[in-house]
Amino acid sequence: MYLLYKSKDIQAGYNFIVGPQNSSLKWLEFGSLYLAQEGDSYQDRSGDKEVALCLLEGKCDIRLQGDFFDPLVYEGIGGRKDVFSGKPTMVYVPPQVELEVLARTPEVELGIFKAPSNCTVPPTLISPLDVSSNWVGSSNWKREVILAIGDKVKAGRLIVGETISPPGNWSSYPPHKHDTRRPPQEAPYEEVYFFRVKPSQGFAVQWIYTDPDAPDPLNEIYVVENNDTVVITRGYHPVVAGGGYELYYLWALAGEGREYAAWFDDPRHAWIKEHVEDTGIAGDDSVLDLANLSEAGKDDLSGSFAP
Repeated sequence: MYLLYKSKDIQAGYNFIVGPQNSSLKWLEFGSLYLAQEGDSYQDRSGDKEVALCLLEGKCDIRLQGDFFDPLVYEGIGGRKDVFSGKPTMVYVPPQVELEVLARTPEVELGIFKAPSNCTVPPTLISPLDVSSNWVGSSNWKREVILAIGDKVKAGRLIVGETISPPGNWSSYPPHKHDTRRPPQEAPYEEVYFFRVKPSQGFAVQWIYTDPDAPDPLNEIYVVENNDTVVITRGYHPVVAGGGYELYYLWALAGEGREYAAWFDDPRHAWIKEHVEDTGIAGDDSVLDLANLSEAGKDDLSGSFAP
């Protein structure tokens, strides 16, 4: 089972990367939208899927029209120069909606997730001020986790966010999985990671594995580079940034339910987190500074470390 989708030269318009038609995914589809010049535009219809429009860089207008809400125009949204320069802007789009993206600057790029849905809530704009952003973990497994489309955004299936790891640091750590129905601790969700590396010639290492005694064991290690995509349908999936290289990944979860933090830590490595929680020993930094979190951050991330 090959789970790494290597970067290809990006073309103007929508670039399909991965989905049920070319992978083991059942729910998620992922692609990128590239508008090279100011004034370039892209039109689409969400159809029977909900859509997450994730602005990676540049500024754009997004126009939405559907039968169950008044026409919407989000003008001049986004604006960060790259994914390492500020918090994200995202737009949640429900099914059966006509959408248009109009570039307001050159070099506009979006990551786009889609998943089947019958949700009939209005669209939602998630600005950089609306996201939950927290540093989680400790020592060389500390990273920034940004939850954008989570419990506070009404949606059918999609949960979407970003993770940024300092050079040499681990994330999705301690290793965790979400492939088994084990309520309330774990629920089956598939996931997609889309990577950026700074500087861009850098790399990271992604490990995807199951318990050794699993009926169909999995043990795959991939070197991921800038603009690569990884599919995770089962197994634990830690990732580590190469020394000297900052690592970013845009991620989305989708499944039959929709509950953030419904994952299960590898019992062999769970002691790492438990030791920090029990002793308060966290290397140079605290695990999760609840005293300084926003209320939104506490609701979204309290008691959980991944991605």
